[in-house]
Amino acid sequence: MQVEQLENVEGKIEKFIDSAIAYAPILISSILSAALVLFLGLWLIRMVRRLVDKIFIKREVDPSIRTFLGNLINWILKVMLFIVVVSQLGVQTSTFIAVIGAAGLAIGLSLQGSLSNFAGGVLILLFKPFRVGDYISSSSGVDGTVRVIDIFNTRLVTPQNQLVIIPNGELSNSNITNFTELGTRRTWFDIGVSYDADLRLAKSILLECIRKNEYAFNDPAPDVVVTSLGDSAINLSVRVTTSNEHFWAMQEQLIISCKEALDSASIEIPFPQTDIHIKRK
Repeated sequence: MQVEQLENVEGKIEKFIDSAIAYAPILISSILSAALVLFLGLWLIRMVRRLVDKIFIKREVDPSIRTFLGNLINWILKVMLFIVVVSQLGVQTSTFIAVIGAAGLAIGLSLQGSLSNFAGGVLILLFKPFRVGDYISSSSGVDGTVRVIDIFNTRLVTPQNQLVIIPNGELSNSNITNFTELGTRRTWFDIGVSYDADLRLAKSILLECIRKNEYAFNDPAPDVVVTSLGDSAINLSVRVTTSNEHFWAMQEQLIISCKEALDSASIEIPFPQTDIHIKRK
């Protein structure tokens, strides 16, 4: 009985050895091919990283987004390489792909708002509709000087010296007016004069005020235009260009000097009023 059991054990060992010897070339070739794929894959990933970094530097991508995107691309490529290497060893990769897909879907659903802000931050940093230091206004009703552009939000400082933090997803989907990008800014305000006023005289007085202003540019030429016949006054639009840093000072000086000049010429700037006519039988 013991002799039969011993023979059975020896037979199984021999079969195992034979199977191992038969499978050894396949195993060795799989390991060698996986190692070769791993080596070539890591080399290609390094080449891709260098190429991407060169592209980012050439396009002057923000350093923070450049680092983040570089690391993200690196991890995605390494995960793909891991799946290829495992498949070379004969392991079924469908399970790995299903797990990665399920994890990605779960993370995407749980971080939907954050991913939207991240995507908006990437678009802002890549296409640069505005930069740090620009004065902007968005269609959401917020305006101010850009202080910081982060991955997920942008910080503005309002003229009232208030810090406003706007999610990049909301900001990238709104209409943005950049007052700094072109280097100059044109003031555009109305002054109403009475219906009894000499409009040609009023225009010449306002143009003279513009000519005397130290910040007003001659090119493009300033202009004073009669725009409308209002309920209580005839509106004249004052349009003058200056540099960004002198815009507010010029506008204030113009409003003060125009008011004083019209008063000196006895040209009335009327306030809204209503005439009431009483008829008696």
